Amino acid sequence: MRGLDEIEDHPELSNSAKADLLESLSLAFQGQSALDSFDRAPIDRALTPHRQSLPDVSLRLADWAMLAPAAIAPRVWETVSAMADRMAYWAGVNWTIGSLEDLDRYTFSVAGSVGILLCDLLAFFEGAQVDRSKALLFGRGLQVVNIVRNRTEDMARGIDFFPPGYTAERLAVYARDCLERAEAYALTVPSRAFLAIYQIPLKLAYATLDALARGEAKLTREAVLALVAEADGQS
Repeated sequence: MRGLDEIEDHPELSNSAKADLLESLSLAFQGQSALDSFDRAPIDRALTPHRQSLPDVSLRLADWAMLAPAAIAPRVWETVSAMADRMAYWAGVNWTIGSLEDLDRYTFSVAGSVGILLCDLLAFFEGAQVDRSKALLFGRGLQVVNIVRNRTEDMARGIDFFPPGYTAERLAVYARDCLERAEAYALTVPSRAFLAIYQIPLKLAYATLDALARGEAKLTREAVLALVAEADGQS
């Protein structure tokens, strides 16, 4: 999914090239049915024209896909395929956000569906039943934090993720509300893995919002390392 994200955010590819590539990758993953018959050829074929410009994390999508445990692999590929297809749509419309509802649709496309997949993985490996709507909030909140943080860079490349009438402060309040509701639920889930997965991203997201409120562009590397170490000590 990071490989797909690098395609969506690529500074050199045109929107139409991104849409075509993402659609091709979505179809390639839709054609997979089992790990022992996984066909990497259509994935590699779609990526070949862009080998000189894409990073390794994108070029090795087939390698990452084949790391999924056999019994859950089709569920993982389904999410990858859906995400690629949704990203292709947003590239095709130049990520035009006309309302908060549009923003919610976009954040579901690129982050919320990952939270839902997380629930299914925990159910598979741990038998933990997790509320998918709260996992969706988690992904949405993290993505909105990224949108607020990356405002300057996004505007420089001609993309405005802010709904009309929304300021950075207003979106930060929305992001914090999503995260706080997701965190409150996470603390009630008996799965230690679920809580552990939440801890570091939540700490970093809250700290980023605090830093932005103080007028800082982003968290320093030192602050990130300190927060990660603190989270590891609590796990």
